[in-house]
Amino acid sequence: MQIILADVAVSMSEFKKNPAAVLREANNRPVAVLNHNKAAFYMIEPELFEAIMDEISEQDLYKKVLARLADKASAVEVDFDDL
Repeated sequence: MQIILADVAVSMSEFKKNPAAVLREANNRPVAVLNHNKAAFYMIEPELFEAIMDEISEQDLYKKVLARLADKASAVEVDFDDL
């Protein structure tokens, strides 16, 4: 059984009838659009999408920092004022 990762879920046919009403009724919450009782896609507000993308970017940067810290032997010392 597939896990639905949203508090609000609608059928594909209900979504097709009036997407704006679904968005309005969701009240800024993510919506799972279901096809045969399985999530076909999720509809989210642009602000939430941007926050998700920012978090992913931060996690990628964090991994790079950890990898570089682990390889201190190849580090080159520089003067901050020279940058």
